[in-house]
Amino acid sequence: MSDADADTEAAWRERFGFAEPYDNQADAIEAAIDAGRENGYLAMEGPCGTGKTMASLTAAATLLDRGVYENVLVVTPVKQQLRQFVEDLRTMNADSDDPLRSVALVGKRDLCPYGREGVFPADVGTHERCEDLRETTANLVEAGSEGSRHDGEEMADLTAIRTDEDLEDAWWDPVRARDLAKSARPGRESIDQSTLETAGASSPYVPVQPSAPAEFDEDEPLFCPFESDWYGRNRGSPIDFSAGEDAVVTSDEFLPAAVEAGTCPHRVQSVLLGEADVIVGNYNHLFDPQSRPLIEGAVGEDTFVIVDEAHRVEERVRDLLSDRVGEQSLRRARNDVSELVARATQSEGAKEELAAHLADFDVTLDDVRRARDFYDDVAAWLAGEVGERLEAEFDGRRAWPERDVELPLRDPSVDEPDDLTRWAEREGYTGDFWRRLVHVGMAVEDVLEEEEEAERATVVGAVSRTFTNWWERDHATYFREIELEHAPTEAPSGEPWEAQYTAGLVMYNCMPGDAVRDVLAGLGGGVLMSATLEPIGVFREVVGLDALENDPEEPRPVTERTYDLPFPEENRASWTVAATPFTARNRGEPTSENGNATREQYRYVLRTVARSHGNVMVCMPNYREAAWAGDYLADATEKDVLVDASSSDGETERLKREFFRGPGKVLVTSTRGTLTEGVDYDGDKLHCCAVVGVPLVNVASPRVRAVRRAYADAFGEENAFAYALTVPAVRRSRQAIGRVVRGREERGVRVFVGERYTEDAPRSVYEYLGPEERAEFVRMTPEFLGPQFERFWD
Repeated sequence: MSDADADTEAAWRERFGFAEPYDNQADAIEAAIDAGRENGYLAMEGPCGTGKTMASLTAAATLLDRGVYENVLVVTPVKQQLRQFVEDLRTMNADSDDPLRSVALVGKRDLCPYGREGVFPADVGTHERCEDLRETTANLVEAGSEGSRHDGEEMADLTAIRTDEDLEDAWWDPVRARDLAKSARPGRESIDQSTLETAGASSPYVPVQPSAPAEFDEDEPLFCPFESDWYGRNRGSPIDFSAGEDAVVTSDEFLPAAVEAGTCPHRVQSVLLGEADVIVGNYNHLFDPQSRPLIEGAVGEDTFVIVDEAHRVEERVRDLLSDRVGEQSLRRARNDVSELVARATQSEGAKEELAAHLADFDVTLDDVRRARDFYDDVAAWLAGEVGERLEAEFDGRRAWPERDVELPLRDPSVDEPDDLTRWAEREGYTGDFWRRLVHVGMAVEDVLEEEEEAERATVVGAVSRTFTNWWERDHATYFREIELEHAPTEAPSGEPWEAQYTAGLVMYNCMPGDAVRDVLAGLGGGVLMSATLEPIGVFREVVGLDALENDPEEPRPVTERTYDLPFPEENRASWTVAATPFTARNRGEPTSENGNATREQYRYVLRTVARSHGNVMVCMPNYREAAWAGDYLADATEKDVLVDASSSDGETERLKREFFRGPGKVLVTSTRGTLTEGVDYDGDKLHCCAVVGVPLVNVASPRVRAVRRAYADAFGEENAFAYALTVPAVRRSRQAIGRVVRGREERGVRVFVGERYTEDAPRSVYEYLGPEERAEFVRMTPEFLGPQFERFWD
């Protein structure tokens, strides 16, 4: 070992939270440190037991200690993993003289006291109402011509932590802000002394939205006392990192503390993240353009990022970058604009006042009228288009499918303008008009929100922005379609199809890798890790790491690591059952009457697996197949059979608890469901997991075909299907089998069912398994499965 390597090991061991690292954990730590030193990225696959969470945090802490980075951002899409990062940070900090100050982020809806307690009107979103109240409150606390005053309160007594914001040019008056907040407390003479309570804490304020006293504003507008209190503390926080266990603060600590102090919990979170060494959040905080502003000032080129569950980046970012305008939002946007047009007709004075306000945005009343006509026309076009297409594609209303329906607006295999854009051009809505829509929407929204006394929130700003993007974005990256969400109602508002569907216009992102690359390029370096990144070469291509490494102006190094399962091999059995491929063509419809050869073969395999020792999870390609398998197994095994379906989080949790309770059971689910990823079946919770077939999405879906076209253009026609469909499906399968054998003392069986998992089969997916799986899984025919189970468990 060189002196430099010895120094590195000594440094990271100072931060490491345990006595000794696991197998491979030391290498993972040092690989991440090396990548970070070079402002590069490490792509790491490590199964359960690698210690990826502690390894990545240890590397990040070491780089912070050496001054390579100023802070760390952790993002994970799984709540259980977020809790694991918090736990490991506390373990690292427990005996440290220099703990990593850390904060775990949650959304505004989870933090707003009024939103949490249902004080806002039912049809107004928490985010929208919060922004309105913040703007009003800011106006109310603005300093007068005499500037800020002093009332004897010392800011050091009011604030435990604040950012390095320069207060020389502060435009608010903290004394005025404190007085405004105090006005929302129950009056001494008031009979009702109750206050707003949430998160187990009592605030100082009345349990309804307060209005400002007349001495602050003669109109007595609604305001937020929690926000006002924040200004009263010169935008500092009364809560610091000492509120959390071992300097790691979560909403469990800062939310009730902020409520009791009477200050805004979301503002407290913002102050904490600005001062934190480690910020723990979800994918939205890093990749969602709407959520990114929360961390924008704190995260940049001096940030080391840890992207957990990185195999989900592609799918999750695609969802975040896709946009939808529902028919209801379209109508509301039209109503917003129509309301402004109607006001302009009330009097000449009203017209002139509105025109002056709009002029601040370089928008005219004619622009607003034109936007109203556009939204009217688009709503009519959408209603007619849906009716015509349903009539053309399905034989009468009785044949309308009881599921969501996609109606493509262009040929998914051809990069060309969509039908809505072409229709609009024929109607005279030019590119200049589309581009101006966003400015018109902002102007209308500003006017309405400044003058609106009703409780209705405006949507025209967001809708207009989406329509401008509809014109501006290219057609290869964003696929346009009409989406019909199956939502039956007994009171349709107009067209017959509205009794069964809710329509929306969708821009579906086909190439998330470009956005991921841009985000990573703006950060200092980091780790992207998962138990299922292989094939890492494909992962690097589709998320933009290769493009980052090959950037001609600023190339960034990218390294790889793949680690084996560290638990004793004798504690697990790994089998591939060479059954007929479980494809839609081979298996036919999932009905009890279907007795074709493929179904019969899989009935044999399913009952053999289900009758094996202990708790068994059977993962089918989709929920329809899971229902079929569950119906069959209910009569084929003496165990209780639980069948998962697409349902609420609460129902899924109930099913999971029932599975864990009592003697061995069979849980049948979809490999694409929520029970096959991010769930820790440790101990005796799971003894066997069998994945049946390759869980491909519907390859005939228009948006899936559009993704294939985009991937063909980017990565080659020969790779398009594999990169877009097969590799993500196999990662789902690998995630599922990873639920069993979660510790060194645990025993269990992992089974892939279907010959496509074997090496030489037609359309084999063998090459997309991890190297250890390719070496370890033993091929067998169905009739040998039962004896193998008996031999393993005996």
